[in-house]
Amino acid sequence: MGGFSLWHWLIVGLVILLLFGKGRFSDMMGDVAKGLKSFKKGMSEDEEAEQRRITSERNVEAQPVPPAPTPAAEPVVPTADRGSASEADRH
Repeated sequence: MGGFSLWHWLIVGLVILLLFGKGRFSDMMGDVAKGLKSFKKGMSEDEEAEQRRITSERNVEAQPVPPAPTPAAEPVVPTADRGSASEADRH
């Protein structure tokens, strides 16, 4: 009562073959198989790209960063002719 027997499934399959025809049905199944293959290929390419990205990030993190160059300090030249501000105020 609740399930289909083998005869029911055979009749359903025969009706599907009659409606779509043998060639058209096999073409549709071939297209489904091609779609599955391309999906699997795309997924494996995504995984490979992800692994390459992770590997390159690890290589970048592992390389030491060179220290930044320090700017050359200007030499301090003492000025003999300049006095303090208090001397300038006195004159």
